[in-house]
Amino acid sequence: MEVSAMEEALPKATARWKGGLRTIPFIISNEIFEKVATFGLTANMILYLTERYLMSSAVATVVLYFWNAISNFLPIFGAVLADSRLGRFRVIALGSCVSLFGMCLLCLTAILPVYKKTPECAAGSGCVVRPWQLPLLFTSFALMSLGSGGIRPCTLAFGADQLDKRDNSAKNVRTLQTFFNWYYTVLGLSIVFAATVIVYIQQARGWVVGFAVPVVLMVLVASYKNRHEPLPPETADSSSFYNKAGCKPRTPTNKLRYLNRACVLRNPGKEVSPEGAACDPWRLCTVQQVEDTKAVIRVLPIWSTGIMPGVIVGQQMFPTLQAKTMERTVGKMEIPAASFGVFAILTLTVWVAVYDRVLVRPLSRLTGHARGLSLRQRMGAGLALFAVAMAVAAHTESVRRAAAIAQELRDPVHPDPVHMSAMKLVPQHCLTGLAEGLNLIGQIEFYYSEFPKTMSSIGVSLLALGLGFGAVLGSTIVGVIHLGTGWLPSNLNRGHYDYYYLVLAVLCAANVVYFVVCGWAYGEEGQNRVVAADAAAGEDDQEEEHKAVII
Repeated sequence: MEVSAMEEALPKATARWKGGLRTIPFIISNEIFEKVATFGLTANMILYLTERYLMSSAVATVVLYFWNAISNFLPIFGAVLADSRLGRFRVIALGSCVSLFGMCLLCLTAILPVYKKTPECAAGSGCVVRPWQLPLLFTSFALMSLGSGGIRPCTLAFGADQLDKRDNSAKNVRTLQTFFNWYYTVLGLSIVFAATVIVYIQQARGWVVGFAVPVVLMVLVASYKNRHEPLPPETADSSSFYNKAGCKPRTPTNKLRYLNRACVLRNPGKEVSPEGAACDPWRLCTVQQVEDTKAVIRVLPIWSTGIMPGVIVGQQMFPTLQAKTMERTVGKMEIPAASFGVFAILTLTVWVAVYDRVLVRPLSRLTGHARGLSLRQRMGAGLALFAVAMAVAAHTESVRRAAAIAQELRDPVHPDPVHMSAMKLVPQHCLTGLAEGLNLIGQIEFYYSEFPKTMSSIGVSLLALGLGFGAVLGSTIVGVIHLGTGWLPSNLNRGHYDYYYLVLAVLCAANVVYFVVCGWAYGEEGQNRVVAADAAAGEDDQEEEHKAVII
């Protein structure tokens, strides 16, 4: 792969020493501890809300969807704060402290009494939750989300920066792909630990034990203000455009050429101060700002296809409720209902290892891509598998419900387990895990590869932002279906959760078609990234001391 002409024209930043491989264990360890703590607490949360706080299944699901949404929205703000102000190291440290405080508050909700002392509650019915319990619970959720907003977008970008040479060479592409793959492999194993060991302890021992907004807006406003001004010819040199003082002059690309009006120089004496700054940044922007904005705009359609996976990943509460109604004994051990999601993580982990170590090289010879499959091929395959997973989930639930009705378990409030092994849920979890391994990891690599270095944290946080919108959409779908159809009652045997899964399967299939259109419109990968060389040296200065501290 060759370096683009624009990147060759940019000034070379002063070489800075990076931590390299020695820093990676320390960086990933922090993320592992966050994942173990977070997933260890959240895996059983649907049961915690329904059993301890007496919420209905639908209400508890909506609450968790919104918590998931907030947790995935906040990383974009953490990314902006890291890229523009504090640096990734400080944001990670601050997020870790806030997240720890939120987890402590959540533990308090399990320690402190939850119900008012009334004769009805003492008799086992009519319990009322104390008025301060829910605010305490939601505050703990908010703090954990706030902490995740600092950790999630920065850790991955901070680790990748230790290895990335910011070129399009095959060696650099393979190095980054290996890092991303094994990063998720290690995190997957940590989630397996959280979803098995910690969940088992909870079940057995009880509950106690600005998205670059200013820059984007300035470019769009400047382009609009200059909409009647003629554009220079495509052959115009860099003197026709405004470049930041001290940087090698360059011309903007012709993609989304309308936006180039924001950086066209028409009267340099009046538009640029003697110090080289734009007199009106809402009318004149640098070429770098314009190209950064183009990178964001061009990625948005493909990013929007990542919203539907957020719905699927976030709806894992229902499979937990399904597993609870089924036979979960293997040998002499009863598997916790919340632990079946571990099969998705195991599948993701195995896939990443097999793909990176076994499949990449033969696929590279066949496709000519250093990554084996292109990023968009992996993302599209993952979206298709999400649709298949939901279709399988609908069939499994239909069989489970039919078995429950055959056992006359439809009407009892607390029915006996259905004579059907919960291991029947494993295929849908495995398909979901494989879809995540293809699509979600592909998204991360795509955003990191297509965005300039100064926006690395923002690019990485786009995945979380899509998952956040997916959680909001998921809660809306659950709310509409619950209110409009009655398919989702608390007693699964009286509902039609299989119809709910079919709705998701149809939406996922439509999303695949939409992704194909967006991928076609985007064009070739690796041709839209612009290296912000004029800011690279300053960022390296800012983070060099942090890398030294880690070592």
